[in-house]
Amino acid sequence: MAEEELGFPEPSEVSGIPEPLEVNSGDQTRSNATSQTKESLNPGVFLQDTQKELGQVTWPSRQQLISESLAVIAMVALSATLVYFLDDLFVKMQTVVFPS
Repeated sequence: MAEEELGFPEPSEVSGIPEPLEVNSGDQTRSNATSQTKESLNPGVFLQDTQKELGQVTWPSRQQLISESLAVIAMVALSATLVYFLDDLFVKMQTVVFPS
């Protein structure tokens, strides 16, 4: 069957699909990419950028850190307990179904 028979629209008719981007293959673009690569390999620049980014982070308060850590620990303990009891249940069911 042809696509027209199935009622599929042409890609240009579908809204929300962006047009393909044009690639600039000029020397200007390549030289910028090369200089950015060289800059990013410099450890000093890397450390400065890292420090700048870490300064923009919104760090949790001590109380929030403790309460959320306790919540994670409690959920892990609850999940482990659930898995333990389910495993124990399956072992008991196995001994009933397959007596040794």
